[in-house]
Amino acid sequence: MSDEIVQSNPCETAAIRKTDNRRERYLTLEEVARLGAALTELESEGANVKAINIARLWALTGCRRSEIAGLRWSEVDLDEGILVLDDSKTGKSVRPLGGAAIKLLKGIGKTTGSDFVFPAERGDGHFQGIKNAWSKAIAKAKLPGVTPHTLRHTIGSTATSAGEALALTGAILGHANPRSTAIYAHVQIDPSREAAERVSGKIAEALAGMSTENLPKSEAEEIEGIVRAFVDRLAREGFKPSEVGALVSQVAPNRSGATGGMPGT
Repeated sequence: MSDEIVQSNPCETAAIRKTDNRRERYLTLEEVARLGAALTELESEGANVKAINIARLWALTGCRRSEIAGLRWSEVDLDEGILVLDDSKTGKSVRPLGGAAIKLLKGIGKTTGSDFVFPAERGDGHFQGIKNAWSKAIAKAKLPGVTPHTLRHTIGSTATSAGEALALTGAILGHANPRSTAIYAHVQIDPSREAAERVSGKIAEALAGMSTENLPKSEAEEIEGIVRAFVDRLAREGFKPSEVGALVSQVAPNRSGATGGMPGT
């Protein structure tokens, strides 16, 4: 074997996994409530309402920051309750909307001469002044290090911990294959919209500061059923009882005592 002179650094083209063993950061509903209160407080103090509503839509939709900041009215279908994003990270993408997101969008007036939902204060582009408002919001909410992408993880976490199927969670977040046929997308849109309504409804209640305590019996029973289904699924996937208990305590910390301990652990 002869020695050769390497002309380039082989590490430059090496494939690196984008994920590691760290648990992705997401907000609990109590933390979402703090964020919602901070956004409301900032709005009352005179913060730009475009920045506040962009942040609220990040939380309610799980969309990427640029997908909401640069959202166009031509991508919004309020009758169908969907966003049809022309240029998402994965190409054209259909996202279902929950009722709270639809209501927020309906309350935003269109700006003459611009297709952007959040047009720039000056010029023809979209609004760019979210960074300062976001920094103030997370400071008020005492959520250091939280980013808009954290809200995307929060939608995913809320969905799976509430028992939503992974396929529906993927539909909410836009993980579906963009090459799917039109009829396949049509079949998927109705159940994914229902899932978006269930998931973003929980986020909307927390953003609005609605208490999760003292729930009616029917809702308490529903939550217990969700927790039991979650535990059963984890058990079937091979999680140890101690691991199941730890995970459940994260997604339903205030319910374990009320149900007489974690089922199945």
